[in-house]
Amino acid sequence: MRTSRLISMLLLLQSRGRVTAQALADEFEISIRTVYRDIDQLSAAGVPVYADRGPGGGFALLDGYRTPLADLTRADADTLALAGLGGAAADLGLADELRAAQLKLVAAAPGDGGAATSRIGARLHIDPVDWYKRPAPVPLLPELARAVWEQKRVAMHYRSWQGAGMRKREPLGLVLKAGDWYLVAHVRDSQRVYKVANITRLEVLDNERFERPRDFDLRTQWSASVAAYEKSLLKGTARLRVTREGMARLAKLGAASVEQAAIAPADADGWHEVTLPVETFDFAAGQLLAMGPNVEVLAPPELRARLRELAGQVVALNGDRTERATERRINTVSSQRETSGRHTPT
Repeated sequence: MRTSRLISMLLLLQSRGRVTAQALADEFEISIRTVYRDIDQLSAAGVPVYADRGPGGGFALLDGYRTPLADLTRADADTLALAGLGGAAADLGLADELRAAQLKLVAAAPGDGGAATSRIGARLHIDPVDWYKRPAPVPLLPELARAVWEQKRVAMHYRSWQGAGMRKREPLGLVLKAGDWYLVAHVRDSQRVYKVANITRLEVLDNERFERPRDFDLRTQWSASVAAYEKSLLKGTARLRVTREGMARLAKLGAASVEQAAIAPADADGWHEVTLPVETFDFAAGQLLAMGPNVEVLAPPELRARLRELAGQVVALNGDRTERATERRINTVSSQRETSGRHTPT
């Protein structure tokens, strides 16, 4: 831990120039006394670091001392600065490693590349989570990532809509999509996808290493899995009339809906007729109900009937509460009279 801190401190001095003891203490969450001990260690190791006392003082390296990174261009530095996602690195347990790598990059960037690379972090932030969502907690992700790096089998207790149970898998890769982590694992002769948040227990089998399939490519496999999943869900089609406002809401029905809407012209009344892939009628009716008066189902009749039924349930549930209470009392009184008028057999 201390060796890593000393390297990070050296790189920080190289990238920022003069840094006060207090700033170093705050940066590494250590005491000022520990800062002075670390500086002594760097000096003993041959690093030309010196101290300026008084106001505006601090620690600095002798002019011209650098740790060069061979063949790194300014464009390389700018591009590499965008390669890491801080939140993803923290989830994987690699936050310290990412921070050290960024310091190395900043320190080694040629010319004013270090300053430019530092500015990128201040001007660009990548947030992979969709609006109104919170990422699911993934406390087991660091251990799972270790199994991926070291090619070790895992035994995991997985919870899905089909039930929960233990599974023994060969973890091939991890994917961060829309704020959620997924595991791509090898199972017999195929690959399957598991949501990491649904793994409730995990054991890395340190004595069981595996060989990755030679032809496996994580990016290609993930794209194929997503396409297959979407195709399996979209089992039917629906023909709709949609207002201009409704067309703007079609994005919530999926990418295929947006593609179809883009080529649908408006009629004389300003409505667009579109044919879209849909899931089950129940699920599609719930989605279309959210569009309110901006959509009319033309076909199939089963979806139109289901939407009408669902809308009726919403109207009944959200009707005038006084009228509903009166109706319930009338029904209760009628039931009591009917019961009291019956004869008990002897």
